Amino acid sequence: MSPLLRSPVDGVDLCYPLLLNTSCSRTLRSHSQATLLYILLFSLSLLTVLLNLLVIISISHYRQLHTPTNLVLLSLASSDLLIGLFVIPFQALLFIRSCWLLGQFMCTMIYALSFVLTSASVGSILLISVDRYVAICQPLRYNSEVTMLRVQLAVCLCWACAILYNCGLLWETLREPGRHTSCHGDCRVEVGMVSGAVDLLVTFLGPVFVVVVLYLRVFAAVLSQVRQMRSSRVAGMAARRSELKAAGTLGVVVVVFLACFCPYFYPSFAGQDMSDNVAAGKAIKLIVTLQILQPDSCQTTIF
Repeated sequence: MSPLLRSPVDGVDLCYPLLLNTSCSRTLRSHSQATLLYILLFSLSLLTVLLNLLVIISISHYRQLHTPTNLVLLSLASSDLLIGLFVIPFQALLFIRSCWLLGQFMCTMIYALSFVLTSASVGSILLISVDRYVAICQPLRYNSEVTMLRVQLAVCLCWACAILYNCGLLWETLREPGRHTSCHGDCRVEVGMVSGAVDLLVTFLGPVFVVVVLYLRVFAAVLSQVRQMRSSRVAGMAARRSELKAAGTLGVVVVVFLACFCPYFYPSFAGQDMSDNVAAGKAIKLIVTLQILQPDSCQTTIF
């Protein structure tokens, strides 16, 4: 083991060996275990960046893809790309090494960025659900109600609300980075019980409820229109069938995407610290051990 990471105290490994009384202890991992985790988590980060970059380039390059729906998808891909580029690598390092060596300012910034991007992603999913609801349930009003200008304003408002809301939520931590850390090498952000409950409602339970209600309405409308298509043949039926299929596909993506947030919000459900490595470890373990594929898991995978 490197002498920089080995504590003079027998049997104890510290993040900062020279700070015996104030350094955090670190979790020892075997070389093979650490290597496997590095490969899996950084491959996940790279895959997230590449796939979302492909979506962004495709929508930006082809003018025929410049539609209100794809504009919201562009917003979703942008937030996910930033998560894969900045959040996943740093959180992976913290999880694997069990020590934060980049200072409390960077720790606070990474958590704030994670909160903002997660809220922006959920907001984009909500906008996609509203877009599909209007397109399927009120098709005659779609072109007049859902315009590029209105969608652009909605996307900007979504990001602005995500930034302002999370800055308010983390205001005390942003003013004094490291105020919740107990030792050197710790990276921790704490939110009060009341604030955490409100955050859970505003950024997860509330949007999920709205999305589920909207897609139940869409599903009912799709069933009704499918019956009409089977009983009659009208002009433009192929285009309409394609639109219904697209709505169904987006519905699956939305449901699975929201399900993947369950480990992220696990600490709030369990009443634990939002930056607790134990809670984070449980979430990552679901992915690494493929328990996400089991019926009793709250997370699944789509790609």
